[in-house]
Amino acid sequence: MTAETSQTLDRGLRVLKLLADTDHGLTVTELANKLGVNRTVVYRLLATLEQHALVRRDLGGRARVGLGVLRLGRQVHPLVREAALPTLRALAEDVGATAHLTLVDGSEALAVAVVEPSWTDYHVAYRPGFRHSLDQGAAGRAILKGRSLGAAASLEDAEAAYAFTHGELEAGASGAAAPLLGVTGIEGSVGVVMLSDTIPEQVGTRVVDAAREVARALR
Repeated sequence: MTAETSQTLDRGLRVLKLLADTDHGLTVTELANKLGVNRTVVYRLLATLEQHALVRRDLGGRARVGLGVLRLGRQVHPLVREAALPTLRALAEDVGATAHLTLVDGSEALAVAVVEPSWTDYHVAYRPGFRHSLDQGAAGRAILKGRSLGAAASLEDAEAAYAFTHGELEAGASGAAAPLLGVTGIEGSVGVVMLSDTIPEQVGTRVVDAAREVARALR
């Protein structure tokens, strides 16, 4: 810590990062041990963060990230979109299909960036702002698969979480997506949608590679 920084703010941000890295929340004692401070300090930090809805505590006393983080997270969408666009453009042109970046927004999957290929005679229209359930469509299913791998998942696990669907969101269209892994605080996927009964194997491989590229750009 330097004279220009706030120790309290630093600890509060560390609390949020610790909570973001766990699926089951942390107790006051666990947080105190990880931060190297006493329990009284942690109680004060949590009380302040709760006032801003950035942290919530369940009936068992375990602290978790609060819904207030979502409001902050929405402002991150433009930055994430900008980082992903070069990879999405290359993916759309290489595959000849509509490429998209999808992020979790509450309990839904939200398309935040879409790139359509420039050279095809026809392709699926897919617009930024499109929402759907996480358990429908390749984009949502890939996110759920990535979530099941946990916080320890690496970029190399993207292939194992690759998802394929047909006709779930649009009749006659197939989708393929792979999750963004290894990016703290962001749940999402990169995918393509095309008018086809199946997704060629090489397209699936290209989607997985694209998801890894975007994840690296966001780390």
